[in-house]
Amino acid sequence: MAKTNATGALIYSERPSAKALGAFIFASRWLQAPIYVGLILAQLIYVVVFVIDLVGLVGDDVITPLMEGHHPNESTIMLGVLGLIDVAMIANLLIMVIVGGYETFVSKINLEAS
Repeated sequence: MAKTNATGALIYSERPSAKALGAFIFASRWLQAPIYVGLILAQLIYVVVFVIDLVGLVGDDVITPLMEGHHPNESTIMLGVLGLIDVAMIANLLIMVIVGGYETFVSKINLEAS
């Protein structure tokens, strides 16, 4: 039975149009799902960047000087490591935004086995 106020009029939240609008607004949260898929792809790009930077650091900044009989430049190695830390922190931020945003605004992530 529909709820009415003291004058007998239908309460706004009980009107079919209000319920339809509420359902439409609630369903619109799924519009964010492609955004999170895009962020996952960005995470993949950061993994590739990390590997490329790591290979460059090890190869160019450590192995090459050693092969040439020189000591690796500590400043160059430190800057390379800081670059790797930067990529890792951005990747961690992406994970927090993806998981937190999806669970908060789209749908709960169910990891339990059926």
